[in-house]
Amino acid sequence: MSMSNSESFIEPPTSSSGTDEIDSLPSSPTISSADGDEYVSDAEREWRESLQQLELLLTMVMVPYLGKYFGRKAAYWGWAKFMEWNYPVEIVFTSKKTFNLTGAVEAAATL
Repeated sequence: MSMSNSESFIEPPTSSSGTDEIDSLPSSPTISSADGDEYVSDAEREWRESLQQLELLLTMVMVPYLGKYFGRKAAYWGWAKFMEWNYPVEIVFTSKKTFNLTGAVEAAATL
């Protein structure tokens, strides 16, 4: 079962000049690179501003707070290990939840 040109779904081009114009790119660019910056949409501008705000939040608030919190935890752990090694004492934290809460409060106290 073969199809002839008359039964095909694709219509042949009517003239060669019409198809050349459609198939090829325009010879000169319609928008220059300098004009492209002017047409940045409001959504794109707001997206960039939101990313800048998130970056500021991370670098100015979250990183120092988390560094201080985990630094205190490491210092308490290191001090406990040193005291157990140097002196015959046993350091036991009775409530891990209270220890974590106290560390978070102390880290946030000076922010």
